[in-house]
Amino acid sequence: MDFETIRVDDLGDGVKELVLTRPPANALSIQMAFELRKAASNFVADKTLRALVLRGEGKVFFGGGDLVEFQSGGDQTPANLHEMTIDYHGAISRLSKMNAPVVGAITGTAGGAGLSLVASLDLVIAGESARFVSGYTASGLTIDGSSSFFLARTIGLRRATEMALTNRMLSAQEALDWGLVNSVVADDQVLDEARTLAAKLASGPTNAFGGVKRLLVAGAASSLEEAMDRESFAISNQASHPEAVEGIDAFINKRKPNFG
Repeated sequence: MDFETIRVDDLGDGVKELVLTRPPANALSIQMAFELRKAASNFVADKTLRALVLRGEGKVFFGGGDLVEFQSGGDQTPANLHEMTIDYHGAISRLSKMNAPVVGAITGTAGGAGLSLVASLDLVIAGESARFVSGYTASGLTIDGSSSFFLARTIGLRRATEMALTNRMLSAQEALDWGLVNSVVADDQVLDEARTLAAKLASGPTNAFGGVKRLLVAGAASSLEEAMDRESFAISNQASHPEAVEGIDAFINKRKPNFG
């Protein structure tokens, strides 16, 4: 199918590339969440897919949720956020459990939902300019996109809590040291490295890879879907709270929020 906010390219030999195409920030909208879930469903059903590269178009990998769209929803914002997170979480669930490994090619910023996505990917190649930030609480929101599941498991509870509460921004090297990414290369080498890795994985035992992925996800105390379901209700409920109203408005208008 044709998409408006993403693109799927066939690189051949069982490798495909999922590209986020909402510049300049590749921000997550209701439409993008729907399209990501649809694309992920297509990948699950695609018996020819053996590896997937995921990247953003432009200077930003994935800047998080589209707060302008959130704010424009008015009284419908909580319902809109719930709908969006259901689709976005559906995409992450499918990508994390499908047979084909997913390789992230990260340049620029991965913020909010983008950080969550990075944490959920199977393998991640980051450029030297890459930056990683949670950002949710800076806008008065709670985390979503599987952060309470994958981020905490990937970098540890203490560090995940620090990122979520202080909105500390990690450099590419810090992300490597913390275990958020697998390797850091020059920015102009990221895509080649990710594609090379995906091609290598595509020659491997795809079904076994899928089994490994599902076993690792199932090894947590609570299931991914349970964690993301809690996140959906938390962020949609928080969206109507004065903290979120103030935080989103401050972000859009480039001022410091007043949560007092």
